[in-house]
Parts: sequence; C-alpha cells; structure tokens
Amino acid sequence: MVNAIIILILVVVLVFAVKSSIKHFKGEGACCGGGSGTVKSRKPRKKKLDGPVIGRYTVRISGMHCQNCVNSVTDAINSIAGASAKVSLHSKSAEVSFDRDIDREELKRAVEKAGYEVVSIS
Repeated sequence: MVNAIIILILVVVLVFAVKSSIKHFKGEGACCGGGSGTVKSRKPRKKKLDGPVIGRYTVRISGMHCQNCVNSVTDAINSIAGASAKVSLHSKSAEVSFDRDIDREELKRAVEKAGYEVVSIS
C-alpha cells in the first residue's frame, strides 16, 4: 500500500514537470521571466534612429525561447548608439538597422551580454 502511494505521488509530480517543459519549449509560460506564472508580454521599445538608415544586419541568435527573450535582445541591441532592432522569435533572428557604422563585434557583445549566443551576422 505504501509503495502505491509513493508511485502515485511520483506520477503526479512527473505529469506537472512534463506539462511545464512542454510550455517552456513552445515559448509559453514563465521560462525566462523568473516567476512561476506567465510572463506579461510587453511590446519591445521601438527606437527611432537620428539619421537615415545606411545599412542593415541580420543577426541569427540562439537561446531565445519566449517573448521575454525577444524583449531582452531588443533592449540590448537598442542600447547601442545608432542601432535599432526588430527581433523575431519565430526566425530566431534580429534585423538591425543603423544610421552610422556599427561594429559587428559590439553588436555581438551586446547580444551575448544579454545572455544569448550570436550564430552569425550578415
């Protein structure tokens, strides 16, 4: 009888763990928000460039799982003077417009400082 109760408790815990993992990998839930509830999604702050756009980079990013990740990457790139980002969770990339020369290494450092990996910049 004791063994049956222990097995039942383990099954219940396992079911909740699997449900949480599925939500995490679908990009739902609070995977990166630091809480147990859902992340309140906010629109990333749009940044208006001072001058005309002189070029664009496409940055492929690894490690984004949810809207909170998109917000973090957007904020990191937008913190660079002269750069404005539009980040896509679906394509795991950011389109970075710039109105002055932007060093690719500076762009890579900003994304990596936010906790994500830059796969490529083109």
